[in-house]
Amino acid sequence: MVDEITDFEVLEIALRELCIEKGIFTAEEHRHFTEFAEQIGPTPAARLVARAWLDPTFRQLAVTDAMAASREVGVDWMEPTGFGTPSDFTAFEILEDTPTLHHVIVCTLCSCYPRPILGNSPEWYRTPNYRRRLVRWPRQVLAEFGLVLPEDIAVRVQDSNQKHRFMVMPVRPAGTEGWNEDRLAEIITRDCLIGVALPTPGVTTNVITDTRPAIHPASRATAEDAS
Repeated sequence: MVDEITDFEVLEIALRELCIEKGIFTAEEHRHFTEFAEQIGPTPAARLVARAWLDPTFRQLAVTDAMAASREVGVDWMEPTGFGTPSDFTAFEILEDTPTLHHVIVCTLCSCYPRPILGNSPEWYRTPNYRRRLVRWPRQVLAEFGLVLPEDIAVRVQDSNQKHRFMVMPVRPAGTEGWNEDRLAEIITRDCLIGVALPTPGVTTNVITDTRPAIHPASRATAEDAS
């Protein structure tokens, strides 16, 4: 039995076949790019942050010219694939956390994401549940990922768009003094770079984090009133 395809899959197939028919790209070029997109991941971004933690000069470059810093870890935003296919967006910014400010990334319109340096976005990042709720109740959504921030840390939600993408540079955690770049990069997970987690010694990029069920604030308030 063939599973029913979604409306989005129908649209993707139609658009892809039309582009091939019009000569915008060939079927072989599409296959090549798809294979590239499926194998990239957040490793370059993790290494960028680790290097910034160790090198103040590089950290300054990262927050002032993120595209130049990306090239230092092997990601050229003008030609991220390495075979002539430019990125569909050319503005990239790294948001630096501080002890009193925490950033978290979302795309409220669809699922804009810095794929050349973070790989494909996680499924939950693309869901309406995350996109709609994060901008309204950021602390609650972060808590559902297991990240409960003190009230004295401000939370800033950054909305991506078609031409402008972001990633987070988290604060270097205590207990990592004397670590080299390789060891630091291991604890900078994809979720840390989106802003729904913090780097923690002992928690590496291989970790799978369970999220607790979402609770609508209005439902919670009703339950508390009833009790």
